[in-house]
Amino acid sequence: MGLGKKQFIKIFCLILLFLGLIVAWLAFGDRGFIHLYQMEKERKVYAERIRALEEENQRLLEQIERLRSDKAYIESEARKELGLLKENEVIYRFEEEQDRTDHGRD
Repeated sequence: MGLGKKQFIKIFCLILLFLGLIVAWLAFGDRGFIHLYQMEKERKVYAERIRALEEENQRLLEQIERLRSDKAYIESEARKELGLLKENEVIYRFEEEQDRTDHGRD
């Protein structure tokens, strides 16, 4: 009652085909390994983005607190951002080295 050689080969090929389909489904299916790998990469990108945004948020909260409480900081920021001057203060602007040499040869 043994299986014939041809029947054995046929069953063996069907089992291999079935196993191949299962492996392909596990690798390439909607929830397969490749999809999971891509999702993990995407999760890491978003986690890094969240971390950077949290750092920026913390920096901005600290800046807000300083703007609310530190008059010297308010003054320095206004001077930096708006170009404001104190009374009797003069700003000197120097040309770049390249600009000076070009104008000096005319």
